[in-house]
Amino acid sequence: MNAANFVLTAAGLNAFYGQAHILFDIGLQVGRGEVVVLLGRNGAGKSTTLKSLIGLVPPSGGEVRFRGERIDGLEPFRIAQRGLGYVPEDRRIFTDLTVMENLEVGRQGTREGAPLWSPERIFMLFPNLAEMQDRPAGRMSGGEQQMLAIARTLMGNPSCVLLDEPSEGLAPVVVEQMAAAIGSLKSEGLSVLLSEQNLRFANEVSDRAYIIEKGRIRFSGTMAELNAHEDVRATYLAV
Repeated sequence: MNAANFVLTAAGLNAFYGQAHILFDIGLQVGRGEVVVLLGRNGAGKSTTLKSLIGLVPPSGGEVRFRGERIDGLEPFRIAQRGLGYVPEDRRIFTDLTVMENLEVGRQGTREGAPLWSPERIFMLFPNLAEMQDRPAGRMSGGEQQMLAIARTLMGNPSCVLLDEPSEGLAPVVVEQMAAAIGSLKSEGLSVLLSEQNLRFANEVSDRAYIIEKGRIRFSGTMAELNAHEDVRATYLAV
């Protein structure tokens, strides 16, 4: 893929928590309309990578480019304003606000080259939410809250979304709904980078994969290439 077609790139990315060196020279790329998964065990560095891309953990070295512009060093809200969305693992929805109020909190203006989202389009993507527009988010199931977290981010009309463990802890039927939603986002031309431990889910939604282990990228390739390397899966993904 031509470099101009990459929406999000990271090169030589390093990050620390205090004195602890967590990420080591991370490099990755996400193309336009592409779904890329960052796979790894618990503690491998998946969430820290996403937080570094969005600026919540400021990188100590390397660079991050979004739509051709350097964004490393910017504050997270500045990065979000440029159209990079982020759905954290703990969702961070406003539990006292209704579904509609949560969506309004996330609303941003139109953005060139990005799908335009409205509550009506959101409810087509997540029909469950349409039935509970006036329900406080704190009275929703975990799966419904995950859908709302993604929906709120989409209201910012991003051109790329970072999803941290979107299938974790969800019932199988909700995981299937989540997979279908990610497929719909891809068909809209949205780029997605997700972190995951669930290889089956990753296979269902992703075009390419990176494997991270102890803060270093250990594998990069298509899902077909990953599935052809049983030794790689056994070394870095098996429990």
